[in-house]
Amino acid sequence: MKKGLLILLTIILGVAGSCKQKTVGTQQTEAVVQTPDYQKMITARVYIKPGSEDLFIEAAKTIIENSNKEEGCLGYMLYQDPYERTNFIFVEKWKNQAAIDYHFATAHFKDFGTRIEGMTAKPAEIKIIDIASEK
Repeated sequence: MKKGLLILLTIILGVAGSCKQKTVGTQQTEAVVQTPDYQKMITARVYIKPGSEDLFIEAAKTIIENSNKEEGCLGYMLYQDPYERTNFIFVEKWKNQAAIDYHFATAHFKDFGTRIEGMTAKPAEIKIIDIASEK
């Protein structure tokens, strides 16, 4: 029984040790885990105060046009609910998270937020979704 426990403990320590830093000569290396660089989709539901719909659409045209020119943007569209005209949804497709991070730092993204201040009826509902590869 003791021999079996000793063997099990040796195996566990061996496996645990293989996940730690390894020393090669005088240098240390770390195991690097590659995470998939998934394409991303963003949906952003925006609720506008009645009477502000046309102003919102005008402000949105600028961010749509500029965002579609960004290198990592694969598509950027705005849709209006035909039954509830004050409800909109942006549907965006991005190359990866780095492209989204770049987008969020652009002047046109920040300017859009400033331009629509006071137009929104409640906070936007934003979802960022990983798009799995078809490989």
